[in-house]
Amino acid sequence: MKTLLLKKDEVSRLISVTEVIAAVEEAYKAFSSDQVEQPDYMGIDLPSPRGEIDFKLGYYKANEIISMKASSGGFIDNPTAHGVPNGMATIFLFDARSGALICVMDGSLILGLRTGASGAVSVKALARKNATTVASIGTGNQARMQIRSINEIMKIEEIHAWDSNSDTLFKYKTDIESELGIPVIMANSKKEAVEQADILVTTTRGKGSLVEAGWVRPGTHIVAIGTDQQGKQELDPEIFRNAKLVVDSMAQCTEKGETWHPLNKNIITKDDIHGEIGEILLGRKPGRESDDEITIFDSTGMAIQDNTTASKIYHNAIANNVGTFFQFFEQ
Repeated sequence: MKTLLLKKDEVSRLISVTEVIAAVEEAYKAFSSDQVEQPDYMGIDLPSPRGEIDFKLGYYKANEIISMKASSGGFIDNPTAHGVPNGMATIFLFDARSGALICVMDGSLILGLRTGASGAVSVKALARKNATTVASIGTGNQARMQIRSINEIMKIEEIHAWDSNSDTLFKYKTDIESELGIPVIMANSKKEAVEQADILVTTTRGKGSLVEAGWVRPGTHIVAIGTDQQGKQELDPEIFRNAKLVVDSMAQCTEKGETWHPLNKNIITKDDIHGEIGEILLGRKPGRESDDEITIFDSTGMAIQDNTTASKIYHNAIANNVGTFFQFFEQ
């Protein structure tokens, strides 16, 4: 048996946005069907000027693959001191039947791709069918990933974008209009952008001022991406009072997602959470039930998304003879 090595440029050629959306949808369904074992992730904070490294592990019973992603960030001296990026990710795939390592791949693209796809899956399940306008609060790399994926699900007619950094906002406008041909209107304030939204996507670092409840129109679907750890927050908890709340993982979102904040303030209880998105995709619970509903998808990200996406890349690599095999184990 040999192990396959896939570098970043090879990974980028091996999967399309449409395939990632399908892989993430499969992940959500599997998670809500007891097909997944997913321990809590582990993180190690290292002394400054280093950052942190996290490990996420997932076993998918249907494909008999165990994935482990090691991702680091915040190593600010890396480019000058060590000649490597300040953030990196590697994914290991193991055959669950033997425990053997079958693939090592660069994981830096997968995190962005599968997180972007999560928003698109939620739009498919929860947004109004006549939605045309997206508001983007935050205009970094993940904001672009969200738009690329959502644009596969619906026709975006215009984007109202806001960012605390005007240079970042202008570059986002230039890039999106050039790549996708979607008009981007640069908002003067968050309020101005949010008030135009059929779909609101928040991808900030979750430590600035909040999107306020009074700005959100009836019928808006909110894709909450930036809050994936305690201490982060993007939304006014009052938004949750009269909204339909859907989460990726009940356990994760109630402990470290955007959902934690209204729970902590007793604005909602756990019984007010409509369910996991996998339950909606499986048809066990309804999605949007009226055009006036405000729906929220709280995404904290799960190892099973890495598993299904990386597995698809691995099988595409085998089918297309991409990558380098090396002898890792000997009897």
